[in-house]
Amino acid sequence: MRLEPDGGAPTDSVALLSQCFHALGDNIERVVKGKRETVELALVCLFSEGHLLVEDVPGTGKTTLARCLAASLEASWHRVQFTPDLLPSDITGVTVYRQNTGTFEFLPGPVFANIVLGDEINRASPKTQSSMLEVMEERQVTADGTAHPVPRPFMVIATQNSVDMGGTYPLPEAQLDRFLMRVTLGYPDHASEVAVLSGAASETSIGQLPTIATGRHIAEFIQVARQIQVAPQLYDYLVRVVAATRELPGVRLGASPRGSVALLRAVRVRAASQARAYALPEDVKALAGPVLAHRLILTPEAELSGTSGADVIAEALATVPVPQAGARL
Repeated sequence: MRLEPDGGAPTDSVALLSQCFHALGDNIERVVKGKRETVELALVCLFSEGHLLVEDVPGTGKTTLARCLAASLEASWHRVQFTPDLLPSDITGVTVYRQNTGTFEFLPGPVFANIVLGDEINRASPKTQSSMLEVMEERQVTADGTAHPVPRPFMVIATQNSVDMGGTYPLPEAQLDRFLMRVTLGYPDHASEVAVLSGAASETSIGQLPTIATGRHIAEFIQVARQIQVAPQLYDYLVRVVAATRELPGVRLGASPRGSVALLRAVRVRAASQARAYALPEDVKALAGPVLAHRLILTPEAELSGTSGADVIAEALATVPVPQAGARL
């Protein structure tokens, strides 16, 4: 028997979410060839209303993936090119004095959009990076004591080069923890790279991508995903996996409770993307790495030995017993 509780999201709504999810994936793959797994992780972020960090070496398609996702939606989006001289007000907005009216007016920055593309986010100074903390967590910008909410749904898709490359700053741990996932694209396989060279995946085709869904549709599907049922044993399993990251050797700081909440949101979306109204342990296993690995801080000894956050997550999944399927819950 499967871990499938009673109740939950209506079956028809889950089916529509799954159809939209895969239609978006097919649309993005018209440009981003051979990276279906990464594309689907990006879509899990979208339907979770989470933020996505795409990290890799230059030229692997990080910005192209972000642009394709934005082009597939009929929603507002802005792109911010992060540079060392970028100021916090260049992102969040600024309050100006209107001499003709004698009043102060807040001029919203590019962060006020449904999708914000932060290109090479780790090339900005730590002060500028920190200006994203409030809006990524609370979906608002506070200026002169007044809170200005951003449009919903709201998603930040940030790209960054490897931190050992020139001109980069490491993202603050608090900001990393606000990204629901960190993914890498990697180099394309042979067939995909041949398609790029032959023009089948030319960047100019991004503007020709059809719109698959509107911001309103995504907002509705976000609510549907939140109704996906999770059995008590699965809650327990998820918490044990996260707790294991805090106890394993080589870990100085494990995943926070925010990581537990993020993993649960992503698990529900993955279940819905497969037209299931209930989550399974396989959903936790598939998403634990992308959701949790970047939240860990390892000891210097572990880093010197070549241990990565993904290695710790794999060990945690191997250590925690998987709940056995039993009677319907």
